[in-house]
Amino acid sequence: MSSLVFSALREYGLSPDPDGTDADLRDLEGHYAGRGGSFDVLVDPAGEILGCVGLLPVDAATCELRKMYLTPGVRGRGLGRRLLDHALARALELGFRRVVLETNTVLVEAIALYRSQGFSPYRAEHVSARCNETYALDLGTR
Repeated sequence: MSSLVFSALREYGLSPDPDGTDADLRDLEGHYAGRGGSFDVLVDPAGEILGCVGLLPVDAATCELRKMYLTPGVRGRGLGRRLLDHALARALELGFRRVVLETNTVLVEAIALYRSQGFSPYRAEHVSARCNETYALDLGTR
């Protein structure tokens, strides 16, 4: 999973942080499902990884959308919207009522997708070094 995430970050001029923000990639099961969240991978029929998305619990009602990336060859085909819809449905299944995320303004397509799904800017207390925007969505308003 690291290669997909790190490749996407570098493509947009962002630096991977394997010992900080991206340390979760070393133990996806423990970091996500082991804490009450989830990490899902989009795979084509041949078994090639096309994308991923994680939901990391922040508290009992809120999760953070993390690591939502697609390989360059499948972008622009509606898979990002489907992956996000899946993640939001999964958040509801897990009992979360709010989803937050951190991103960077260079991820123009992702931000447009988040906004189209109802995410709004909000002020977060702590933001990772490579992120300069934060968004939130109350799932009850969808």
